[in-house]
Amino acid sequence: SEPNPELPRFVMLGHVDDHVVLHYDRETRKVQPRVSWIEKLQEDDPELWDKMFKEAHDIEKMFTYGLEFVRIFSSRSEGLHIVQVIAICDLQGDGSKRGFVQMAYNGEPLLPLSTLDKSEMEECSALLEKFLSYGNETLLRTEPPVVTVTRRVEAEDGMETHICRVHGFYPRAINASWMRDGEVWLQDTLHRHVAPNADGTYHYWLSIQIDPEERGRYKCHVEHDGLQEPLDVALKGTTV
Repeated sequence: SEPNPELPRFVMLGHVDDHVVLHYDRETRKVQPRVSWIEKLQEDDPELWDKMFKEAHDIEKMFTYGLEFVRIFSSRSEGLHIVQVIAICDLQGDGSKRGFVQMAYNGEPLLPLSTLDKSEMEECSALLEKFLSYGNETLLRTEPPVVTVTRRVEAEDGMETHICRVHGFYPRAINASWMRDGEVWLQDTLHRHVAPNADGTYHYWLSIQIDPEERGRYKCHVEHDGLQEPLDVALKGTTV
């Protein structure tokens, strides 16, 4: 694609679950750790690090040639063009393994989803197992959410908007909902996406608009692996 000084020409990220653990780009030409336990792996196994650098460099060259090839035969040869490849290997709880690869061009699928071949699967799963041996203490930890409810009164009609903030939890998966008389309530509610915090935990919030005379009928209900039991917070802000 055409040069853009604000965008690197090639970027490769390594993820374990929802953590970015590795970063490589064309400008730095370095495989850089993004979490502390990967830094420890880099110190302990420099040969593995050298191998990952060589593979990243080879992939960069392959992408550069591939993007130019696709661009030449594309109906739009000018402007910014992006080739994306996602390769996934998944270790199941029963010991089975799965691997997939997907390629896209300018946000649209370029090739159908395909499975990793045997050698690719073995290499990917071996690397993932190596990562897990260093990162399990972090990846398998649980941090319970802190839940607070605040409210504001709408001046026009006297209705109340209540916001339930769920903060500082890990892992990412969480179930938070409004309950009315013990049943899930969706009317006049708004849910935001789960978002990361700087410390590796997550936050989330949801809101609801109600008649203040019915305030006692509602609760913010939260379920998470870090909680011993589901948490219900009344709209007046006390935990019940």
